[in-house]
Parts: sequence; structure tokens; C-alpha cells
Amino acid sequence: MATRKKDRIYYFDHAATTPLDPRVFAAMRPHFSDGYGNPANLYALGRSARTAITKATAQITDAFGARPGEFVYTGSATEADNLAIQGVARANKHLGNKIIVSNVEHKGILAVCRALEKEGFETVELPVGPDALVHPEDLERALDERTILVSITSADSETGTLQLIAELGAVINKFREENKRAVPYFHTDASQAAPYVDLNVDKLGVDLLTLSAHKMNGPKGIGGLYVRRGVAIQPIIYGGGQQGRLRSGTENVPAIVGFGAAMAIAVKEQKKENARLAGLRDRLEKGIMRNIPKVVLNGNPKRRLPNFLNVSILDIEGEAMLLYLDEKHIVVNTGSACNSESLEPSYVLVALGRPYEFVHGSIRFTLGKDTTTEDVDYVVKELPAIVTILRRVSPLNLTTDMKSAMSQPKAFIGGQTPHFLRKKK
Repeated sequence: MATRKKDRIYYFDHAATTPLDPRVFAAMRPHFSDGYGNPANLYALGRSARTAITKATAQITDAFGARPGEFVYTGSATEADNLAIQGVARANKHLGNKIIVSNVEHKGILAVCRALEKEGFETVELPVGPDALVHPEDLERALDERTILVSITSADSETGTLQLIAELGAVINKFREENKRAVPYFHTDASQAAPYVDLNVDKLGVDLLTLSAHKMNGPKGIGGLYVRRGVAIQPIIYGGGQQGRLRSGTENVPAIVGFGAAMAIAVKEQKKENARLAGLRDRLEKGIMRNIPKVVLNGNPKRRLPNFLNVSILDIEGEAMLLYLDEKHIVVNTGSACNSESLEPSYVLVALGRPYEFVHGSIRFTLGKDTTTEDVDYVVKELPAIVTILRRVSPLNLTTDMKSAMSQPKAFIGGQTPHFLRKKK
């Protein structure tokens, strides 16, 4: 039976961020001290920094079949998403004003679309089905002559469901060919998916692709955007004209080097690590389902990242469960990290058709390189007792049948229905 080792942290929140791989840090270290040159300068110190960037860029672009000149470094995946959407929208507004996304996109996508609506752009959100997928036929119906951009996440950050990116790309390419148009361009945020799936941009049919180093055991504060040659796009940061005038500012050499090293390691170890993580994830899922009644899996059970497990444990609050687990040094999340300051229900799980009561009992486990069998067994050992404690004080008694759960009366402390369950007038 698994017992806790002193000072051991059982980290199951790799979707939020990952620990820096020691090999990545070793590659970065010289560029904090000896290799501190500005890559824009022509003397030897500057040329050395430029060489380091060139090597890192090749490590990244080789991973998804792109050319080095098609990749732009940003300060985060959020900035990369902003550059992709704002940059394409403004550069192509003479061709149309319609942007198509899904209703399970990261807030980095949805928020910038809301901002662009103030400039006269229209956002259309495609709903996902019960299988958590955006279906190609729905995209096909939504495309028209006003559409300039489609942005669909490769894998959402709450359930890890893998979208049908290649199939959606084929729909867009067919539309462009039939209508003899350069647009709509196709963007995907692959931040969560990058360490685990083949992201060859030609196979996927994407024109823009967002990446984040800290999701693949690289450093924080560095992301990037693939921009296919010929895509009409405007910068959102102006200055000295670095990176082909798409993102001005002196490049963060140590972080870029770390990004390249992290990508090279992820590609090299992907097949073996995917199999290991999927085995551990399945062990965790089976252990929870076997030892705790009234648990519902969220997301697509087959098309998901190998390290993701999102479940709703009924009749309890996910936030309370998170805090109890934290007392046991088990680190999990109840949704994407960007939602952690809000007690509103997860919009991703609501979009999947989950009742609000199910959503508020959701918990997300995401595994990583440092996750072991011992970690998984420790969670399986500790979690049932925590659930028992929380259910004793819970006023809920839900059914796992979705239709019944949506229609049954709500019972809450004080007899009041919380604001997040009240119907809007």
C-alpha cells in the first residue's frame, strides 16, 4: 500500500505548468552569464547569441515540419494567440469580418475575440457535441465568404480532448479551393498537445499554430507562433522590427534555448512517454472508479491526451476536495489554471452538457514526466476517505444519469439556489 514519503509532493497539475527538465536548465545556464550578448549585434558576442537562437528555432520547427523563418517567439502562448487572431483579423478585414472558434477554446482565444467584436468583427462559436468534439460538418455549414479565420484548439486544457484538426483543416482547404480564396486561415492552439502528438502542419492543414515552452518541461515566459509563409498578418507589438517585424523586442536568448531543448527532448521521448503516461492515467482512472461510487468521466474517453483525467465526483464541491487533497500534499486542479480565481462553473464542462452540479464536483488530474506508479497509488488510497468526509456534510444526492440530473430538484444549504444555478431572465 502506498504511503506518503516525507516532504514528497504528489503533483498532478501538469496541464497548468510543468517542472523544468534539468537537461533544459543545463542548456540554458550558459546564456545567463557567459553568453549574454544581444543577438541583434554583429560582434562575436552577439553572433554567438544569434547562433543559439538559430539552433533552438530549428529544434522547434523541425518538430512540426516548418521552416525556421515561419516561427515567431512570444512571451507566452496567450501572446501568440493574440498575435494570431488580432494580427490576421486586422490584416484581412478588407476580405471579411467573421471569425469561427469553438465554445471550448482557451480564454486566450475567447477574450481576444470579444475584444475584436468592438472593432466590428463577428465571432461564431461552434458547439461541441456529447463526444466533446467539433464536427467537420458543423464547420462546413458555418463557413461563408465573410470568414477570414478559424481557430480551434488541438486539445482543451480541462479534459484534454483531442480535436479533429486534420479533418477540420481539410474542410477549410476545400472551401478555399472551391471559392478561390486565400482565407479563411486556420489557427490551432497546440500548447497542451505539443509534447504528446504529431503536429506536422502540412498533415494538419493549419496556417498558424501556438506553442508554449512551460507545458513541455521548458521555461515559463516563452511561447511561439508558427505562421505559414504567405499568411497576411500584422504585428501587435511595434519597435525595432525584430523577428521579421512581427514581434519587436530583444529576444530572450536563455528562454529560447530552453524552449528548443525542451521540444527536442519531447520529440525524442514522445512515443515511450505517451505509453507510460497512458498506463498510469488508466491505473488512476480505474482506481478511482473502483473505489468511489458516483463518478463520471468528463471529455472524450478515447480521443484525449495520454496524461489527462477529468472526472466529476458527485455530491461534493471540487474546491473543497482540492483543499483536502492539498493537506495530503496531492496537487490537482478543478479546471484550467486560468479559471482558478473564479468560483463560476467551468465553461468547458458546461459546453459538454454537464449539469452545473456535476461541474462543481469536477477534478482534473494531469500527469507528467515525474509521475510514478507510487504517486498514482497514493492518490487512489487517500481520495476515497476524503470523498466520504465531504459527502457526509453535503446536501446533494445526485444521480449519474445526465437527463435525470438536469431535471431533479436542487437541494442546497439554506434552501437557496446559488447564483450560478439560477436561470437567467
